[in-house]
Amino acid sequence: MAERCGKKNNPSAWFGKMIQNCYEYATAAKAKGRHIVGIMCEFTPRELIMAADAVPVCLCGGSAEMIPPAEEHLPANLCPLIKSTYGYHVREANPFLEMADLIVAETTCDGKKKMYELMGRTRPMYVLELPQKPTDSDAMAHWTSELRKLKTELEERFGVEITDEKIRQAIKTMNRERSLRRELAALMKSDSPPLTGRQLLDFKSIISGIDADFEQYAEAIKLFKSQKGDCGKNPPVRVLMTGVPMAHGAERVLDIIESGGGLVVCMENCTGLKPILEDVDEQAEDPILALAQKYFRLPCSVMTKNDRRLDMIRDLADEYRPQCVIDLIWQACITYDVESHLVKELAEKELGIPYLRIETDYSPSDSARIALRVEALFETIRGNIRRQRCSD
Repeated sequence: MAERCGKKNNPSAWFGKMIQNCYEYATAAKAKGRHIVGIMCEFTPRELIMAADAVPVCLCGGSAEMIPPAEEHLPANLCPLIKSTYGYHVREANPFLEMADLIVAETTCDGKKKMYELMGRTRPMYVLELPQKPTDSDAMAHWTSELRKLKTELEERFGVEITDEKIRQAIKTMNRERSLRRELAALMKSDSPPLTGRQLLDFKSIISGIDADFEQYAEAIKLFKSQKGDCGKNPPVRVLMTGVPMAHGAERVLDIIESGGGLVVCMENCTGLKPILEDVDEQAEDPILALAQKYFRLPCSVMTKNDRRLDMIRDLADEYRPQCVIDLIWQACITYDVESHLVKELAEKELGIPYLRIETDYSPSDSARIALRVEALFETIRGNIRRQRCSD
């Protein structure tokens, strides 16, 4: 079983089998009568699902192979993450989706909302309404109400009682997970980080709260703290990566960046630091309100205005000292695409570092072109460093 395998002291090998580990964990939980709940976005509080003694599983698709079947129903000029996720639904090819007793989604981007309608025709679906004007006086009250309705839905659907104490226990579990992942990510602040951005990205799981994962996070922190990266005479270019999430299987651009002489020291996106930077108040009198406050602060591009994203990039740039910003945009992700103008201004005019916007999908057809653009960026940065040294 996954729990037993987790005792082996090889974190990279453990998370290299993440899908297998999660499948074993979910299958065992299902056999014991626990429910499986699929989630589609970081706005859904996993804590409420865990407090219902259910297993939250991220269902975001990262496979290019699932896009053609999705395009039988969906337009071609749609975000590849949406199409890949839906393609798994059409082909019934995601075992976690097939064992899901409920899918919880949110009204984030328009493409996702309409995809949920199609998926919900044949699968149990519950959609949270996410207010998208975070500074409105009634926005937090509305979001808190949405989470209370989700609590009621989980209780009635699964025949359980979700108490404040169960929520607080789930909060403690998730806070521990976030803390471990933050500590691991913080190793990238070093002048010579002991791991790559791709290695760091792989240290995550589509199921939260697995004890064996916690053991491996702790082991990885211990292991990498004792190591130091070897930058040599030509150290890699430090990159802050922002933009869209990179679901499991969709790491192509990150690989291109790091194979071309870069080192992604910080990922601001939803598969990176964005959802783990803040914890939930474990002592709050109203734990649902505490969950609402934490999750509503996520600076997603669907929010207007989304100033918190720019603030977050400023703070992360100060901590991780990148030499450039690379902004990844999935094709037809309109909200992140429009915000790229603001991120470019922030990088070039305020932070004083180069900016590169990469728009692509899951197909590898443009990999050579992306590699050329990345290498040109890095050569410019290295040239600037050489000229600065000469002037000094």
